Amino acid sequence: MQDAMYHYPLRQHIGAASIPVAAAGDTVQRGELLARRPEGCLGANLFSSVSGVVQEVTGAEIVVRAEGEQSDAYAPLTASTPLKLIEESGLVGLGGAGFPTWAKVSKPFTGGGTVIVNAAECEPILCHNIAAMEEHPAQLLRGLQILMEVMNATEGVVAIKGKHTAAIARLKEALPASGVRIALLPDRYPMGEERAVVREALGRLLPVDILPLEAAAVVVNTETVCRVQEAVDLRKPFIDKDITVAGKIMGNENLIQVFRNVPLGISVGAMFEKAGGLAPGHGELIMGGPFTGRRTSPDAPVIKTTGGLIAAECFMKGPEKLGLLVCACGADQARLEEIAESLGSRVVGVERCKQAQEVKGGLKCENPGRCLGQAQKIMALKKAGAQAVLISSCTDCSNTVMACAPKLGLPVYHCTDGALRAVNHPLVRRIHAQSSIPKE
Repeated sequence: MQDAMYHYPLRQHIGAASIPVAAAGDTVQRGELLARRPEGCLGANLFSSVSGVVQEVTGAEIVVRAEGEQSDAYAPLTASTPLKLIEESGLVGLGGAGFPTWAKVSKPFTGGGTVIVNAAECEPILCHNIAAMEEHPAQLLRGLQILMEVMNATEGVVAIKGKHTAAIARLKEALPASGVRIALLPDRYPMGEERAVVREALGRLLPVDILPLEAAAVVVNTETVCRVQEAVDLRKPFIDKDITVAGKIMGNENLIQVFRNVPLGISVGAMFEKAGGLAPGHGELIMGGPFTGRRTSPDAPVIKTTGGLIAAECFMKGPEKLGLLVCACGADQARLEEIAESLGSRVVGVERCKQAQEVKGGLKCENPGRCLGQAQKIMALKKAGAQAVLISSCTDCSNTVMACAPKLGLPVYHCTDGALRAVNHPLVRRIHAQSSIPKE
């Protein structure tokens, strides 16, 4: 391979930034420690995903130039117990939140508990987790077994949408005789929200400010569970990431592609090149999913929490005056304002979904995916002078918006429109029969 620069931000997770241990000019091997978790702080180690030379160390990132042919080999972890291996590996929640995994599983249950694999693959377009389960179900179940042992859990649950019949069949073939079950989720967004997963898998709705531990449960993303298996059984640091790359891509009829074991630190632009290259006239680039992703650039690096890269359709011309309805389950107000600016629209009013509650500076839905209606909020935006509304609503909430906004003469835009148009996916508007679970 040609020499290439890999960028490793020191903060790719919830908690304190990692502290560099490598210096400019150092030769490093794939899997070698670049930065460590600060002692006594919530955080995560950071390893090089390539072999090469450290070019730069700043207060924000470490840059490594990959040199020569790269192999899959890596410097192994050295810890002696499963929990310590998970901690040493630098693994964090790969569903997007980035909470250090070692901290999530460091307090074992004392009276029995449940480890839930969040296999919802909640956002449209993203499909790398389902692909992994179809290809290597035993790896997921082994990772789940490790976490159950670490947590002293009595039950393991794989929570997956009932529509993923191939993945479910593969999982059933590999299930252990006892202790692990599959919970089928409805095909609605946001079934992957942590409290929604607990509600559907255990039948308990937690308050907005309560963690799953209150229900004697922990919820762990699919890929995180698989990487646990690698850390414990293979002593592999967290240096590779599975990613969905999609959208306006040249020379490939497959508008949605899955890439396995992408080395962290590679550029967004390089990943689009691997997929076929960005098509002329593409719109914004999104890192993440259509609902909660953020605008990115070709020079940005793939980081630990990168699940998707989407080249969206170009923005259409929006109305002069736009009202925003912010949902706790989708894009936040800043993202909606960014989209409104790209539409060429002026924001004249902002409302929150009636179930959105503020928790620690962010929004949480009282009952994710089960909406009570938004007529009052839409009428308020109409009164504020909005000529259309831009929403970030979940499936059910979008249905309620569509039940009233058109009657008030308000066209509806959704934060996911550009991404979904780029892959010819149905837009989020009025959606029927989303709550059903296929019978076995």
